[in-house]
Amino acid sequence: MNKLANMVLLMVTLMMGSFVHASEPYTLNAGDILSISVWNEDALQKEVVVLPDGTISFPLAGQLNAKDKTVLQVETELKEKLSEYISDPVVNVTVNQVSGNTVHILGKVLRPGSFGMSQPLDAMQALSLAGGLTTYAKENDIIILRRDGMKQQIIPVLYANIKQGKSLESNVLLQSGDVIIIP
Repeated sequence: MNKLANMVLLMVTLMMGSFVHASEPYTLNAGDILSISVWNEDALQKEVVVLPDGTISFPLAGQLNAKDKTVLQVETELKEKLSEYISDPVVNVTVNQVSGNTVHILGKVLRPGSFGMSQPLDAMQALSLAGGLTTYAKENDIIILRRDGMKQQIIPVLYANIKQGKSLESNVLLQSGDVIIIP
């Protein structure tokens, strides 16, 4: 019965996490593929890839930074740049493929590997994508490695505590490029 209660608690925690984060807009990452079009301008319809440095290039607008911006922010910036050449341009940007928003999960999980995030994920949700922990995983020794500029940050994830409804603050939202290590 205790195992069933823990499983139910884990499922409720995961579901609550997705409801809390659902309202946050997606921010673009290197590798994402965008479709950009300008209404009534056939020559200004293009598919672009967000480059590793976070930039995109579009005719008449030149190069602009897209990394960590929302689609709406990119649309607004393109509209401003294009308005120098086109009267009141109507710009549409859509994400064709989410390629750059990836987390990596290593160690004692059933399916280690790299996983694309099409929506915000927390640590528990990512571990679920990897099939969960193996029997021999050290539940409270899990860490997230996060690069912050030139520095590496270590964030502990207290899995066993989270299962019991404790230390919920250690179930952090993941960022693109995070590496979760399960010893």
